[in-house]
Amino acid sequence: MTLSEFQQHALTEFTREITDLFFCYIEDDKDLMQEYLRVIGRDSNLDTTNRNLGLAVKTWFNLEDGIVNKEPMSKLIRSYTEHQRS
Repeated sequence: MTLSEFQQHALTEFTREITDLFFCYIEDDKDLMQEYLRVIGRDSNLDTTNRNLGLAVKTWFNLEDGIVNKEPMSKLIRSYTEHQRS
């Protein structure tokens, strides 16, 4: 595998899991996790908050939807949509 092929493969795999990784990032950051819980309690419910955060990842990185993954690493979500580049 060439460097170019490896880069393409690694970035494709990373992009597929980007939403799950984003929630793991929130989960692992004490300040973000506290604010996440505040947002849920103050502005919205869990499902709406998570759906909006997932859409924000897609929009921010200009990605297209893939399949739904029902085995996330993050404990904050039950499933997430995998993504691919537009």
